[in-house]
Amino acid sequence: MTYKQLLRSQSVIMTASSVAFPFYLLLLRNLGDSYSQFGWAYGLFALSSALFHPLIGRWSDRFGDRIFLLVYAWGMALVMLMVPVLSETWQVYVIQVIMGLLGAVQKTTEKTALSRQTEQNHSGKKVGHYHLWTSIWAGLAVILTGYLIDFLTIGALFYVTSFLYFIGGVILWTKSDLEDGNKHMNQKAV
Repeated sequence: MTYKQLLRSQSVIMTASSVAFPFYLLLLRNLGDSYSQFGWAYGLFALSSALFHPLIGRWSDRFGDRIFLLVYAWGMALVMLMVPVLSETWQVYVIQVIMGLLGAVQKTTEKTALSRQTEQNHSGKKVGHYHLWTSIWAGLAVILTGYLIDFLTIGALFYVTSFLYFIGGVILWTKSDLEDGNKHMNQKAV
């Protein structure tokens, strides 16, 4: 996985997150009967994420970052397809635990992948550039979604988000396969 590939895929994924999550909060509030249920939902997300971080860190060292970033992108694409049909509080709790796991996957492997892409004497510059672009896309997504939601239903918004997560995974998948194929061809030529 190259730095540009990581930047592109995570920019699309941050765009997807920024499209969904401000409106996901509204959806969660509408499903619950009280603020305590809302608190439980977000607490379950944070706690499950915390519990999975150490395990994901060890596994990313062992299996590589790309596979975990793919699991996150495509896992979130599936989760976003389920969000519009949630109707019970317990379903929200289950989704929050799944999203906590996937959030741990993304946070941990994004950082490890980014750290593996930087040279020590230029890491600050590369990390700053990375966050510049992922943050710009995230900010634009929130602004544009405010206008888009006037024309779509809230459910359609989550389907758009699912598609963006899927595209983020495709960027990770296809670019690496092309590079791996080129490396393999170059090794045969030598």
